[in-house]
Amino acid sequence: MSHNFYTTYLSSLYGAETVAQVETRLRELIARYRGKIVIPKQNDLSERDIFLITYADQVQREGEAPLLTLADFCDQQLKGLINTVHLLPFYPWSSDDGFAVKDYTSVDARYGTWQDVERFRPEFKLMFDAVINHASTQGDWFKAFLRDEPAYRDFFITVEDDPDLSRVVRPRALPLLHEYESLTGPRKVWTTFSADQADLNYHNPEVLLRVMEVLLDYVARGAAYLRLDAIAFLWKEIGTTCLNLPQTHTLVKLIRAVMEDAAPHVRLITETNIPHEENISYFGDGTDEAHLVYNFTLPPLVLHSFLSGDASTLSEWAGTLETPSVQTAFFNFLASHDGIGINPVRGILPQSAIDRMIDATLAHGGRISYKSTAHGAQQPYEMNINYFDALSDPAGEEPLELQVKRFLASQAILLSLAGVPGIYFHSLVGSRNWQEGVVESGQNRRINREKMVHAELESELQDPAHLRARVFRGYAELLRRRAASTAFNPASNQQILNAGRGIFALRRASLDEKEQITCLHNVTAERQDYQGRTLEPYQVLWLDQAGKMI
Repeated sequence: MSHNFYTTYLSSLYGAETVAQVETRLRELIARYRGKIVIPKQNDLSERDIFLITYADQVQREGEAPLLTLADFCDQQLKGLINTVHLLPFYPWSSDDGFAVKDYTSVDARYGTWQDVERFRPEFKLMFDAVINHASTQGDWFKAFLRDEPAYRDFFITVEDDPDLSRVVRPRALPLLHEYESLTGPRKVWTTFSADQADLNYHNPEVLLRVMEVLLDYVARGAAYLRLDAIAFLWKEIGTTCLNLPQTHTLVKLIRAVMEDAAPHVRLITETNIPHEENISYFGDGTDEAHLVYNFTLPPLVLHSFLSGDASTLSEWAGTLETPSVQTAFFNFLASHDGIGINPVRGILPQSAIDRMIDATLAHGGRISYKSTAHGAQQPYEMNINYFDALSDPAGEEPLELQVKRFLASQAILLSLAGVPGIYFHSLVGSRNWQEGVVESGQNRRINREKMVHAELESELQDPAHLRARVFRGYAELLRRRAASTAFNPASNQQILNAGRGIFALRRASLDEKEQITCLHNVTAERQDYQGRTLEPYQVLWLDQAGKMI
């Protein structure tokens, strides 16, 4: 990395007078880690790159570290189907199911050790979460801040007096500031997400350097991907929205530059649950920011397509998707540890369609989470529901076979689109709403975060009549078909086809044009016809150049 690049980024953040010292320390940090990081010979994305999104303790066996149990499950059931495991935060934490990190450098003893994390490799690549917008108020960094230790005195964002913060964009309907008693008296601290998650102060270059050290340590411990959690909120300036500020983009560019120096195989993925045009801004110019961007618009649009039996909006939107370079790709997903975001489709779907999804979520046993607007009102922000149940009413009387077909059709859309697919563990094994988790915790998001007993899960997967077995068997077949065709390379050509309202259709072509796959997905409960072919309700057809099923 050229001297001028670092100088430019750091100068724009901290001013010319401090650049030399910060850059020197940053380069020393990179040099210290460069010898610890093993760089693979090849890391190009391909049709075989498929991610599993999972908690470290997702599958549990008595007397065994959950990370070991999960690694064993992946080895036994997913080898050849999935090649990358996204481990949601497995560091010591105090709340938010891991996203209030107390210690960035350790593995939570409840899950195992760093050696247990290593057990996933080399069969699976790993993605770690970089929860770097905020840290736990119960962690060592915040405790040192409250003790007014010089090294941590400005580690978190504090607010004096009563400035106008009305323009600040809030992701949740919770207070922006919380007061904490410190050695020097009460301090009002910026808390974007909760009272237990204090926002780090990137105006202080010491915070930047410490976070860079954390990220390089993750890479040294085997992370091939770094998921930059809630990255859009990173830099704050009073009087602005504090969302997607130019300084935030500069910080992402700086992280990219550091990784290209120390670990050029590592890919950055940004998690920004915001409207589509703002979301894709984190691709930068295609070479200087994120390699992958979460495709937040996809989950609600696919849900809308099946609830309405009309894929026309999904088709129109998908036809506009493009990335700025072959180095970039969308991270496509339908379900995750969070809910189904509503904001990404505002301006794409009419309010009546959004209301229909909200009504269906509530009717199917889900919950709705709200955010505060700039005017103090509350607005629906997220639909909290298992994706299977979002599509199928648990209290309904539909045949299970039809529900499974509908669900797998939605997942086939995910797998067919240009980009890299991310599959939430519960989608892969046909989970339903976990109402008990919501009641016990009082948290809407727990509805899709149930933990499983290994023996029970294995038994259900071996029972051909069980919902889990039906979903897993069908999903595994889709994954095999995807991985077998170079037409599904993330960078290969994609053409959205006009197949009518009831069918989502696209054509993928390999980079060398030798393979072409036409993908047809019936989003309705009725038969649909396309170019001489009849698709049964929720049927999926992936056809090669000769018109044969792949």
